Amino acid sequence: MSSKILVVDDEWNMRNLIKIYLSKENFQVDEAVDGNEAIQMAEQIPYDLMVLDIMLPDIDGWEVCSTIRKNERMPILMLTARNDIKDRVHGLNLGADDYLIKPFAPEELVARVNALLRRVNVKKEETNGTITYFGDLSIDSESREVKVEDTPVELTPKEFDILYSAASQPRRVFTREILLDRIWDSDEIRDLRAIDTHVKNIREKLRKAGLSFNPIKTVWGVGYKFNTQEDQT
Repeated sequence: MSSKILVVDDEWNMRNLIKIYLSKENFQVDEAVDGNEAIQMAEQIPYDLMVLDIMLPDIDGWEVCSTIRKNERMPILMLTARNDIKDRVHGLNLGADDYLIKPFAPEELVARVNALLRRVNVKKEETNGTITYFGDLSIDSESREVKVEDTPVELTPKEFDILYSAASQPRRVFTREILLDRIWDSDEIRDLRAIDTHVKNIREKLRKAGLSFNPIKTVWGVGYKFNTQEDQT
C-alpha cells in the first residue's frame, strides 16, 4: 500500500506542484490550506508523513508541528523561505525531522520524502520484538515504542534512532559524526548541531514522563553515550 502524505501550504501553486511530483511516485496525497485544517485532518487520518509550510494564514507551521507532535509520530518535513539556522533549530526543538528551503527543486523534495519514509519503514531493527529495560525505561526495537513505566513517550523517528543506537551499546561513546552517518540518509541535510537538539528533546521528554535518571550522558569534547540508572548511582 502506498504511503499517505499530507501537504500543508496556503499557496495553491505550491500544493499542486508538490502533489504532482509525489503522485508520480505513487504516494497518496491530501492537501490542507491552513494549520487548523491540517491538525483536523491529521487527527482523523493516519498519515505517514506531513509536508508542512511554516508561513500559514491562521496558525503557523511551528504551532501545527508542536500540536501534531503531542499525538503523532509521523515524520514532518518543514518548508521555509528563510535559510536561517535559528528557524531550523526551533523546528527541531518542536519535533520536525527535516527542512527544505524555498525555492527548491521538486526532485529534491521527493528525495527528502523518500529518505524520511525509508528511515521509518525500512530501517527498523530486525529483532524478535524483545523489549529492553533500563530501570523504569523500556525500549521496544520492533514497535519503536518507548515507555517510562507505563507512560508512553512520543519520540520522533530520529529521536528514537538516537536513543536506541546509544542504548544498544551502552558502553560506547558515539561521536556526532557517527550518529549522523547511522541515522541520517546521504541526501538529508547534515548538521552536527541537530544531534544536540535531538538529544535535548529526548532528555526533556523522558524527564517529563517521570524518568528519574538522564539516559544520555554528554562526553565532553567527544559526543554521547547511554547512561544507565546504575551508572548514576
